[in-house]
Parts: sequence; structure tokens; C-alpha cells
Amino acid sequence: MCGQRLVLFTDQTDLDPQPAREMLARHSIGSILAGPEGPLAAAQATTGPVEGLVVGYADVDAGLLDALPALRVIATSSTGLDMIDLEATRAREVPVVPLTDASTEEVATHAVALMLAVERQLLAGARTVAAGGWTQEATGLTPAPRRLSDLTVGLLGCGRIARRVAALLRPLVGEIIGHDPHQDCPEIHQVGVEELLRRSDVLSLHAPLTRETRGLLDEERLALLPHGATLINCARGELVDPDALLSALDSGRLRGAGLDVLPGEPPSPSSPLRQHPQVVCTPHTAFWSAPALETYSLQPARTVLEHLTSGSLPAHAVL
Repeated sequence: MCGQRLVLFTDQTDLDPQPAREMLARHSIGSILAGPEGPLAAAQATTGPVEGLVVGYADVDAGLLDALPALRVIATSSTGLDMIDLEATRAREVPVVPLTDASTEEVATHAVALMLAVERQLLAGARTVAAGGWTQEATGLTPAPRRLSDLTVGLLGCGRIARRVAALLRPLVGEIIGHDPHQDCPEIHQVGVEELLRRSDVLSLHAPLTRETRGLLDEERLALLPHGATLINCARGELVDPDALLSALDSGRLRGAGLDVLPGEPPSPSSPLRQHPQVVCTPHTAFWSAPALETYSLQPARTVLEHLTSGSLPAHAVL
């Protein structure tokens, strides 16, 4: 591939990269898949100019960027950019384009489904029936479920997904409030973060992972929630201190949690949150649907292609 323009795919283990590679090839652009040694090893072993980088969850730091001197654009197959050193990309004038709106509907629906599953104790009921039981008491869970129309739902983060969650929940719950210092969202009544926590019978997380939000839900902030609140997280596992969450569940301060993300994925098989009776946990599948997978597979490569062939960038590119 010496001399041919190249795009490096850092990690595509949960996506099929072949359609994207074929699309690039039709425009005489080659592609490389990083192996288990990681993208740095792939970059160092490549003789041709790598002008585009398609990133899943791999870290992109100054070392990788230095190994790619011809790099012109980075596109991600995720909405978050916590794995990319943006100071390093800015210093090298390499634009970064996150994926947007690929699975807004899916993640919002999943968040609502987790909320309903926890509030209605669906998993405990299903396990009871599978084990031969047929009484409310056999589930072993107390207190009894709450009426949804009595609940205030708080949304920490008011971006696209949170706004869709609000639209889905509006006919079901009593009140919806939110907090987002970066989003002007007239359809969600916004309050300060402490007021949000104190008033939220159900708290659903929709914030990006940044230096400021890492560990945001610690013991102190979880203690601000009303006694018996429910926590839903389809955003980033690192937003929540797992030890503080476990303590709040064990003490009864939280009635339950619906989690699609955990810190340090995949979590240890011995993680107590995996088996906790008050937790409904799914394996980071909130984004999952056939249409979303196609977008995740093709859109980042399409973004790279458009920039390499015409110089264009979408308005949300991080420069």
C-alpha cells in the first residue's frame, strides 16, 4: 500500500467494517484494520500515508498522533470523545468529528425501558415465575412499586437523547426536570444540579464523560436524592462511583438502578452490580438496532471520505 492514501480503523470489534472499507476503495482510498496489538502498532507498521482515522473506543493520544504525520481527520463511531486527547488534536490541527444522532431513539427507548423494568420490578417478577413462584412476596423485593404518575423524573444532561426521553415519558410521569449547563432546552424545565438531585424520584443520566463529570455521582451527591430513588444510566459508567452506588442500594437509600454502562467495561464477573437483586443491567446495548448499526458502521468512514475528497466538515466537528 506504499503511496496509497489510507484510513486506519482503530477498533471495530462490534461492527462490520467491510461495507465502509468497500466504500473507501471505490474512491481509491485504502484501509487498515488495527490488530490486537492496537492502533499504534498498526500505524508504526504502515508505510503509506494514513490520512484518516476511524475510532471506536481506542485511546487516541499524542503518541498515536505522532505516528500518523499525514493525518487530516478523525471520525468516531461514538458520540463521546473522552477517549481522544483533544488538546493533542488541536495542537496538530486535526479535526475530530463525533457521530451524532445515530441511536438517539434506541438509547432513549432503552433508558425508559430500564426505568420501567426497575420501577415495576419486572426482572424480579420474571425470575420468580421461572423459579416456580407466583406471589408478590416471592420476589423478595420491597417496597411495592410506585405509581409512575406520582414521580418526578430528573434528567442530568439535556441533549438529544434526554429530550427524546422526556418526550416518551411526558404522558407517563408526574413531572420532568433537567440540568445541563451547556444546553438551552426550553422543552425541559431546568433547575440547579442540587435541586435536580433533591427532587428526582428517578434520575436518568445523559451527560458526556469529561474531567468535570467523571465520578459526578459520588456518595455525597447520591445522598441528595430522595430516599428510595431510582438511578438510570445509559450514558457513561464512569459518571457514577460504583462503590457509592452499591452502598446506596444495599442501605435501601436507592430502591434500584437500571444500568447499561459500568466503569471499566467489561466489568469483572464478580462485580456485585452484575448480580444485585435491585439492579437491571444490560451489556452496553442501548444503542443496538439494525438501522443504528448500519449508521455506526458507515457514517464515520463517510465523514472521513468527504473530508479527504472535498475538504468538507460537518458543523459539529471539533476543531
